Amino acid sequence: MKPLFVPRLAKLLVGFCLWLFVGPLSAAQVLKIVIDDTIQPITEEYIGRAIGEAHARNASALLIEMNTPGGLVTSTRAIIEKITTSPVPVIVYVAPTGARAGSAGIFILESADVAAMAPGTNAGAAHPVMLVGPMTVKTDDEMKRKIENDSAALIRSVASKRNRNVEAAEGAVRESKAFTEQEALSGKLIDYVASSEEDLFRQMHGKPVKRFDGQTVTLNLVGQSIQGYDMTLKERILDYLMDPDVSFILLAIGLLALYVEFNHPGAVVPGTVGVVFILVSAFALNLLPVRFAALALIAGSFALFALEAKFATHGVLTTGGIVLLTLGGLLLIDSPIPEMRVHLLTALAVSIPLGVITAFLMGIALRARRNKVVTGAQGLVGEIGVAHTALSPAGKVFVHGEIWDAVSPTPVAAGAKIVVREVQDLKLEVAEATTAEANPVATQVS
Repeated sequence: MKPLFVPRLAKLLVGFCLWLFVGPLSAAQVLKIVIDDTIQPITEEYIGRAIGEAHARNASALLIEMNTPGGLVTSTRAIIEKITTSPVPVIVYVAPTGARAGSAGIFILESADVAAMAPGTNAGAAHPVMLVGPMTVKTDDEMKRKIENDSAALIRSVASKRNRNVEAAEGAVRESKAFTEQEALSGKLIDYVASSEEDLFRQMHGKPVKRFDGQTVTLNLVGQSIQGYDMTLKERILDYLMDPDVSFILLAIGLLALYVEFNHPGAVVPGTVGVVFILVSAFALNLLPVRFAALALIAGSFALFALEAKFATHGVLTTGGIVLLTLGGLLLIDSPIPEMRVHLLTALAVSIPLGVITAFLMGIALRARRNKVVTGAQGLVGEIGVAHTALSPAGKVFVHGEIWDAVSPTPVAAGAKIVVREVQDLKLEVAEATTAEANPVATQVS
C-alpha cells in the first residue's frame, strides 16, 4: 500500500501548489477606466498607465468607458499609439446614455480593438479647427488643407487596420459628420451597440477580434470581474488644474498678489501667495497650447491699471485694462473645442473685479507716496515752533517738544513763531512764520 500512497500524496501536493500559484494568475478579470473629460496630457498618462497595469495583472482586456467632447491632437495621437501597441485588447465603450465621442474621441474609438456605443450616444464632428489668425487668405487655406489632410490620413489608417468603414470615418473629419449609435453601427464604424457592459460582453462572447498587429484573439468576458482603476492623486490634481478656467484664475490671483507685494514691500504673505499661484498656473499652462500673445495682453492690462492710478483718467485706462485682461483670458488657450478654452463668464468675473481692485490699490499707494513725510528729520520740515532765544542769526528754537539749535536768515525775536525750512546735521534752518503758516485753521475758516 505504501508505494501507491506516496505517488498519490505527491500528486496532491503538486496540484495544491499549482492551484496556489497558478490559480490567482488565471483568475480572469477586465480592468476598467472612465474618461469623462477632455483629451489632454493627463488623459494620455492615465490611459498609458492603465494599459501597463492591465498587462501586469494579466487582465483579459482593458475597458475604457468614454465621454469626451474632444481635445488636443498631440494627446490623441499618443493615446492611439498606446492603444494600437497595447499587449492587452482594448475595448472603447461610449457610455452612458447621452455621452459622446466628439472630435478627438472618434479617433480613439476607431483605434480600439472593440468599438461600442450605448443607446442615445453619438460620435464624430472631428473636423480640425484653426484658431490662429491668418496672415493671408492663401496661407490660411493652405494650412487648413494640410491639417485636414493630416487628420483624415490618421483616421483612414486607423479605421482600415481595424476593418472599419474608412469613407464614413473620413467623413467625420472632412465634413464634420456626427453619427448616432445606430448610424455608426450600420455604417460599420463600431462593432456593437450595448445597453450595459454585461450586454456588450454577451454580444462579444466567442467572436474573434483582429488586433492591430494582425493577430486574432477570442474574448470570452462573460462572468469575469470588472475591476475599476482610478487616477492617482497627482493625476486628479493635474487634471483639475488643466481646466483653462482654473489656470486663468490662478494666474490672475497670483499677479494680483504680486502687485500687492510690490506696493507694500515686506508684507511677505502676498508675495509668497503670488509666486506659488503663478508657478502652479505656469505648470498647468505648460501642458496646454498657450498663446504667448495672450500673456502679453494680460501683462498690458496691469500696465494700464497702474497708469490709471497715476494719471487719474476717471476710469478710461481701467476700462482698457479690463478689456485687455478679458481678451487675454479668452485667447489664452489655443484649443479647437470650447471646453478647453477660458469661458467668457470666467474672463469677465476675473477681469472686472481684478481691474477695480488693482487700480484702487495703486491709487492708495501713489497717494501715500505723495503725502508729506512725518517721521525722522524730514518730518520736521514745515513744522511750526517757537523761538526759545533770539535768532541773529543763530539761537535756540522749541519744536516738537524739544529744543534745537537753529539759524535764521533774518533776525527773529524770542517767543516769535517760526517754521522749519530745512534740517542739516541736527541744526534747523528756520524763518519767522507768516500769519497763514502760524494759524492755518483760522486762515481756512476766513
